[in-house]
Amino acid sequence: MTIVDNEAGRVVIERVDPEIDEGRFPIKRVVGEEVVVEADVFADGHDVLSAVLLYRFEDDLSWEETPMEPLVNDRWRGSFRVSKLGRYRYTIRAWVDPFRSWRSDLEKRVKAGQDISVDLLVGAGLLEQVRQRAPSADAGRLGKWANELGATKKREAERVRLALDDNVAAVASMYTDADLVTTYPKELSVVVDPEKARFGTWYEMFPRSCTPDHGRHGTLKDCEKRLRYVADLGFDVVYLPPIHPIGHTNRKGRNNALDAEANDPGTPWAIGSEAGGHKSIHPELGSLEDFRGFVSNARKRGIEVALDIAFQCSPDHPYVKEHPEWFVWRPDGTVQYAENPPKKYQDIYPFNFDTVDRQGLWEEMKSIFEFWIEQGVRIFRVDNPHTKPFVFWEWLIGELKRDHPDLIFLAEAFTRPKIMYRLAKLGFTQSYTYFAWRSSKWELTQYFTELTKTEVKDFFRPNLWPNTPDILTEYLQYGGRPAFMIRLVLAATLGASYGIYGPAFELCEARAREAGSEEYLDSEKYEIKHWDLDRADSLREFISLVNRIRRDNAALQSNSNLHFHNVGNEQLICYSKRTDDSSNVILVIVNLDPHHTQSGWVDLDLAELGLRDSDPYQMHDLLSGARYLWHGPHNYVELNPHAVPAHILRPRRKVLSEQDFDYYL
Repeated sequence: MTIVDNEAGRVVIERVDPEIDEGRFPIKRVVGEEVVVEADVFADGHDVLSAVLLYRFEDDLSWEETPMEPLVNDRWRGSFRVSKLGRYRYTIRAWVDPFRSWRSDLEKRVKAGQDISVDLLVGAGLLEQVRQRAPSADAGRLGKWANELGATKKREAERVRLALDDNVAAVASMYTDADLVTTYPKELSVVVDPEKARFGTWYEMFPRSCTPDHGRHGTLKDCEKRLRYVADLGFDVVYLPPIHPIGHTNRKGRNNALDAEANDPGTPWAIGSEAGGHKSIHPELGSLEDFRGFVSNARKRGIEVALDIAFQCSPDHPYVKEHPEWFVWRPDGTVQYAENPPKKYQDIYPFNFDTVDRQGLWEEMKSIFEFWIEQGVRIFRVDNPHTKPFVFWEWLIGELKRDHPDLIFLAEAFTRPKIMYRLAKLGFTQSYTYFAWRSSKWELTQYFTELTKTEVKDFFRPNLWPNTPDILTEYLQYGGRPAFMIRLVLAATLGASYGIYGPAFELCEARAREAGSEEYLDSEKYEIKHWDLDRADSLREFISLVNRIRRDNAALQSNSNLHFHNVGNEQLICYSKRTDDSSNVILVIVNLDPHHTQSGWVDLDLAELGLRDSDPYQMHDLLSGARYLWHGPHNYVELNPHAVPAHILRPRRKVLSEQDFDYYL
């Protein structure tokens, strides 16, 4: 029988948070954010423990450490800040601290008036043991303290003062016996992304529809002229659907008709023709030089370009002839086109990721991203990633972000929750969500509680879209202009990242192809649209205002600290956001009914808003400019959707004067 050293391994470290799937996947943060780590740390007996949080940038050889502090019930917390793009590692180290344990007992004995003469000698011996393990820089100090603590001729009060000195305990704890130390067996990781991964405002537009002239195909030069409009709306990401050559075979006509007319442009997702494939630009849009100019001019306006990457081909794509092994061939000698029964996409061939030439296919897919990275693109919206192998995405994103840690990948995966979450864990920076279909207070509250209050928050970054070229919800179809305003405020304030498909959104395009369908009538996916951006009923001013509010209020630039407040009306939803230091607080109240005025009493959690129960306070509505004098948690609200269907309120925390009261009364 082997006897185990009864001191080794005494400390238990467990329930570390954040830790995704037992450390299999990294958590996500952006540059400058704090990583707060908690764990249960305990040991047998009554000894005092010490714990540190270890962290390092992935390429660094040595660890940095920061102390962890005990909370309650053996729960400990520490934190570190990530300062550069890439990956960090972190873990926890804890140990039984003999000197602190002795010091704790000494303090109790002193208070009890007991004889401590021998105890002081024990403490001196402990410091001497530490001195023998310490480097010369600290060994001298530890030896001096040991001598003073063991000096029986010195006054006992002076020796006690030294024994309880925090500096002495801190130095002694640095050089504990290695046999007493327990290190958490896993090195956990955190991926650090650029700030736009946390906070961004996206605008989707079809380049071919940017033309100011009826009947003409838009160009990238036309898109450049549209950038001022996008910037004035307050968007900092412009997202382009595929800009590649469009195939001719089985080209779809208007409203997804099987037979296209001679002048029908086809859908941009049917990629590839005699003009090239995924590394080419549709000839009518312009040249590669035009694209680089578009990216450069967008950046000058503070806008990043996001490009759609869709791994699929038209029957005319060069890949079909050059690499037939990358596709599924049917017994009749034809290639299997894309299907999602009952939907059929005769103009699209999916790649066969089970091909015998897996390495060749994967490397080519990687080279597509690398090509557009060379053209200045740093943000990619990836079409239907859930229909490609998980292992492929983990490899691809890992390879690309190793060399380009500033890349952002948005997953367009409207699929089952576990698949969406898996893609996020594998490396996708942001993800589309179910937001478009969550319209009741209960649905919104439950869904966003899941996204912001569970472990999901550490790996899944939602990007909220009230509409897309594929999604025109029933709520928007029948809610009129107020419905678009409501969904905009919800998207822009519930999420730090959101986007709209425009100009369809600001012009409140709500005509469905047929009853029960979410497809647009005369969808821009199949034709060139001419949008009247100057229409009197456009929401452009409202959108610009909401985006300005987002830029001016840091509380809306993060998904943390989202808090729902009670309202006595199911058609009213109330929630707040605040910065970690509560220096900026925003309260949002939205009427979810686009047809009728709704009213009710809100019950605010004043502590969450940084307000006191006893003081009156002012609420400044950033949408209307109105100011309201409120008192206590219980206050009345009334919202007319045909005027402004929401309040975005900023509390003014000050004691009001008599003149202020007179003004409101």
